[in-house]
Amino acid sequence: MNKTALRALLRERRALIAPESHGFVRSTGQGRRAPGLSQHQVDQLLHRTLGTYHRLESGNYPNPPTALLRDVARLFGLNEQEWVSLCRYALLQDPPGPLHLSAGKEVPGVWQEAVEGVRHMAYVTDASWDMLAHNEAFTRMFPDGQVPSNIMRWMVLDPVGRAHLLDWQTSWAPMVLPQLHGALASRPEDETLRQIEKEVLADPDVAVHYGAGRPHPHPDGDERPLMHADLGPGWVTMCAAQPLTAPGARLMILVFHPGAQRSHPRSPMLRSS
Repeated sequence: MNKTALRALLRERRALIAPESHGFVRSTGQGRRAPGLSQHQVDQLLHRTLGTYHRLESGNYPNPPTALLRDVARLFGLNEQEWVSLCRYALLQDPPGPLHLSAGKEVPGVWQEAVEGVRHMAYVTDASWDMLAHNEAFTRMFPDGQVPSNIMRWMVLDPVGRAHLLDWQTSWAPMVLPQLHGALASRPEDETLRQIEKEVLADPDVAVHYGAGRPHPHPDGDERPLMHADLGPGWVTMCAAQPLTAPGARLMILVFHPGAQRSHPRSPMLRSS
């Protein structure tokens, strides 16, 4: 626990909330003059035992439950980046999921211009793998020029998609489907992900991979065989990143080289000298 940073974050945000906005009457006589909600009022609003919030803010609550941190974050109006900071300060780890279900569903519009400036195939999806932005190079990967509205559904359920992902049973399905597992673990109420899972479980060829219990690796740096509509068969190396304002969203840059030989077999890591 980082007590100093935790105390500073909570005190600053608590001071911004007017007690009157939650039905409390500010005393005009002798007594407390500090701005914002009192620690006692926070306990009342969160329906917690008196003294609970004081323990948290003072850093005397080891391993506080995530439910308490989430309730405090929502009461204080933290954004997703502040939510991450709160969990890191209080628990020394990232949160198990986003603060709000709407998080990860949108990115700043400049991302469209950003991916258009990438020479390789590039796209951005939200936390449900719905397509948000892509460039012309990515469009040319598809025979009809129609980019799928949801890339996860295309990769695991669309027969055309599975045909383009060469060696799908070995090189793609065991790597892609665990990512769906991982996304649902952090976003269990996501309707899009739940619907994809339902369709996956109804397809025996896909369900066998989904239920294999493999860990959910990220695709960053992985190289897999792919059929490109214009360039033919080859190998695509995936570079993955996340827009910081949208937890769960993904920027994917796909470096494709046609031919039977791998282009980046375990390429060396880049390190500053």
